[in-house]
Amino acid sequence: MQLTEVFLWIESIPAVRFISTAPVIYPVISALHLMGIALLFGSIIAVDLRLLGVVGPQFDPVLQSLVRLAVFGFLLAAISGALLASIRITDYAENPAFLIKLSIVFLAGVNALVLRLKSITPGISESVGRPYARIAGAISVFLWTGAVLAGRWIAFI
Repeated sequence: MQLTEVFLWIESIPAVRFISTAPVIYPVISALHLMGIALLFGSIIAVDLRLLGVVGPQFDPVLQSLVRLAVFGFLLAAISGALLASIRITDYAENPAFLIKLSIVFLAGVNALVLRLKSITPGISESVGRPYARIAGAISVFLWTGAVLAGRWIAFI
């Protein structure tokens, strides 16, 4: 089976067809996607700014909570985004902005994983000020901003 056939099959799944035809479902999923992005981006940028030393140690007590909130936002955005993409996956699979966004999100996840593995302890506040944490924070700001921009670009291609 070719990839195009898989995409057409995904688009024909009854639940996917329901998302595209029910009057309220698509806008609700779209709103959940935006909420997930807001939670992810808002939380992770605050963490990154601390890693970069732009904001002070007053953020240290909430860093772990912000990371958990970012993970929740990511999961919400990923699940709702997959549902949204599923109704036109054949088109999205050919959209350069969509492919760029997926690539950037993958790289941002790898960056976060490397930071997590490089950290001495599970707490992120212990990594603040270390060169690898500053580099990871800068990369994160760049990648997540790029993902948001690429996501907006999808509609215009």
